[in-house]
Amino acid sequence: MRRLSGSRKGFTLIEMVLVIAIIVILAAVLVFGLGTYIARARNAASSVRTHNASISAGVSAIDAQMG
Repeated sequence: MRRLSGSRKGFTLIEMVLVIAIIVILAAVLVFGLGTYIARARNAASSVRTHNASISAGVSAIDAQMG
């Protein structure tokens, strides 16, 4: 009968499943975090566009009064 040595190489199925599960969890956290970040960036860009439009309208009104 053959004895199993203590230096077997490779990974067990359970180890591989755990690693894949951790990667999936990290990917999900990244996707949800990125979605929130993109939504906040779009909101900020919209705010900046509104601000710029109001400044432009004010400048146009001042130009119309002066000229």
